[in-house]
Amino acid sequence: MKIMIIGAGGQLGSELVNILQDDTLIPLTHIDIEMTNPDQVNDILSSNMPDVVINSSAYHRVDDCEDNIDKSFSVNAYAVRTLAKICSELRTVLVNFSTDYVFGGEKHTPYTEDDMPNPLSVYAVSKLAGEYFARNNCQRHFVIRTCGLYGAKGISGKGGNFVELMLRLAREKRPLQVVADQIVTPTYAKELAVKVSQLIRTDHYGLYHMTNNGGCSWYEFARTVFDLTGIKANLSPTTSEEYGAKAKRPAYSVLENRNLKRLDLDDMRPWREALTEYLSEKGYI
Repeated sequence: MKIMIIGAGGQLGSELVNILQDDTLIPLTHIDIEMTNPDQVNDILSSNMPDVVINSSAYHRVDDCEDNIDKSFSVNAYAVRTLAKICSELRTVLVNFSTDYVFGGEKHTPYTEDDMPNPLSVYAVSKLAGEYFARNNCQRHFVIRTCGLYGAKGISGKGGNFVELMLRLAREKRPLQVVADQIVTPTYAKELAVKVSQLIRTDHYGLYHMTNNGGCSWYEFARTVFDLTGIKANLSPTTSEEYGAKAKRPAYSVLENRNLKRLDLDDMRPWREALTEYLSEKGYI
């Protein structure tokens, strides 16, 4: 299978490159393709004619999106619309990623693909718009919502991922206050990439939730990182209101992988098991 990976240098993209080694890959970074340039996107796709395009690029600095609405929609929505239209014309399968933040957090049980979105931030609205553009402009699509992603590469511009940030601040003996009133599912990017590889070899197109299983607060996640590594940290819980982030996050955004279950593909592990593997592979335990 000939697979183009847009955002190949990022946290998820780099894991996809590793997992899809046996396929014919066209890995593209921001240097290779400017997603907000429709002519360039069309030229690159038309000249390569991939079977599948996986778009892992996004503008995901959630708080910065509040002040950069145009950029948020240019990258997360309008560029996806362009990509979906081109993929449709070329009969190419499109994979596009979205977020748990499309939900408002009103529930106290995991959200399924059938639940109504209620985005609370500019970032979340732009990602939801991207979902609709992908679904309505390319019939052969996989739109994948994930949550709390962390991987070996980390996120450019964010100082790595949440796990690495916690470990670094603990080593620096910095006091750590982490929100305890936002419930999510931390998801290992490597495991997500494996599941994407399986799904794209089917023709079961549509919307999917794809996370590790279970849920925890960001505070509990940080505490588990330190428990597993044996690192003593000056860690304390705080509230979202006290933390004062610019963009509003849902209080609860755990996802249920219901559509994966319907395909008998939901063997993604509990988040603690995935975290343990990540820490082991990184040499922390």
